[in-house]
Amino acid sequence: MTTQELVAQIHKKQSFLCIGLDVDLAKIPKHLLEEEDPIFEFNKAIIDSTNHLAVAYKPNTAFYEAYGIKGWKSLEKTIKYLNTNYPEVFTIADAKRGDIGNTSTMYAKAFFEDLAFDSVTIAPYMGKDSVEPFLAFDHKHTILLALTSNQGAFDFQTKDTEGKELYKQVLEISKSYKNSKNLMYVVGATKTEYFSEIRKIVPDSFLLVPGVGAQGGNLQDVCKYGLNDQVGLLINSSRGIIYASNDKEYAKAATDKALELQQQMKEILEERK
Repeated sequence: MTTQELVAQIHKKQSFLCIGLDVDLAKIPKHLLEEEDPIFEFNKAIIDSTNHLAVAYKPNTAFYEAYGIKGWKSLEKTIKYLNTNYPEVFTIADAKRGDIGNTSTMYAKAFFEDLAFDSVTIAPYMGKDSVEPFLAFDHKHTILLALTSNQGAFDFQTKDTEGKELYKQVLEISKSYKNSKNLMYVVGATKTEYFSEIRKIVPDSFLLVPGVGAQGGNLQDVCKYGLNDQVGLLINSSRGIIYASNDKEYAKAATDKALELQQQMKEILEERK
């Protein structure tokens, strides 16, 4: 999917909502455990009921890998279902990969060719040769971890080295990578005080923003400092939407929560006009 196609969907749906499909069998409605593939059935219902409100879905691969082969098959079925039935939706493999070049190439093939995701999250710590193999794929996006929403982000990401915080160096250096036009960045919603500085470095890039909802991030503050001319934000909510209810009406409850966020986004976009 091209950036222009993503932007078109944002304006069509008046939404820049991304829903995280982080499925924990201990949290889904109990009646689904009787299904042959409870993870897929849960995802399918969430997707079918919220696709008109969301422009992206983001399965975190850890929640599938934890269940071994069965979990991976559930992930395969989920992405195939999305690509077949809702090809206009942007898909994100939240895998946080990043390794030496030949290994990164194989990771990229796994997520971009075999599973056919539109994008994948990447850790930048190993540098250029661990990132560029992902950037080599046309119409695919590499989402680099820049400034994350967890407390441990302060261990390294905001440390000042030679007069500049590490996350700023990551942003600046990554712009020099081959095919850097395919880069997006993860910036946590709990770090809104940093958004203005981030936009000075990457004014035109899309930012994937986790942390709104269950982690306490504020949508209005994120948009105040993070929006750009193309909107440039994908606001992710996982637990706050998919676990809105654990009874048989879970899909409707998820839709209601997604609608709340989408309506806020619609108001923000209308105000910008």
